[in-house]
Amino acid sequence: MRPFLLLASRAEDAAAEDEYLAYLRYTGLAPEQLRRIRMEAAPLPELDLAEYSGVIVGGSPFTSSDPDEHKSPAQHRVERELAALLDRIVAEDFPFLGACYGVGTLGLHQGAVIDRTFGEGLGGVTISLTEEGLQDPLLKGLPEQFTAFTGHKEACTVLPPDAVLLASSAACPVQMFRIKSNLYATQFHPELDADGLIMRIDIYRNAGYFPPESAEELMDLARGFSATDPMTILRNFVDRYAN
Repeated sequence: MRPFLLLASRAEDAAAEDEYLAYLRYTGLAPEQLRRIRMEAAPLPELDLAEYSGVIVGGSPFTSSDPDEHKSPAQHRVERELAALLDRIVAEDFPFLGACYGVGTLGLHQGAVIDRTFGEGLGGVTISLTEEGLQDPLLKGLPEQFTAFTGHKEACTVLPPDAVLLASSAACPVQMFRIKSNLYATQFHPELDADGLIMRIDIYRNAGYFPPESAEELMDLARGFSATDPMTILRNFVDRYAN
């Protein structure tokens, strides 16, 4: 089997490692089957998509809709490199799953409006599948409504042309969409369980997602949620595209 590729961009080592371990756990892949590249650490190497079964983009502290003058040199570089890679991925309709940061990257690349209208704090939300979502193979086995963890400053306000809306929530109308047949983006985190969310609350308590003084309360709330359904998406992605 060709490995899958995880493109990560979390500068905090603890968050980056926990994210990678979560993707290994919930995809069922072994480390040699899920190659990770930390985009924030160094320029993206030359990639031959034919060597991979699919590409996953993890979450990121980068905010795509921020004004250019507020973005770091690392963010500008990552955005340029991802845009160039997405040129190829979209042209080939190559299997792609972007989690959270995927909405900002794939969405902007394809003409979406990404802004701060529908940002959500760190916590559990109820995700509702659309009629198209109920029929999509990546969402096979999921109930019409399920709990997932979110935490994002920006979201998709207007879908890209020809995108198919697959899932929504009360506070964020675009929680998942598909472009062509094999290009997916979720606003929620399909890899994130309660322990992972608690770790991210601690790590990002001063990152502007929530008032720092509310961190302990948010951790307590996270312990009361069970978010196990979203991981089905990761297993379906691997089952569908492993080759």
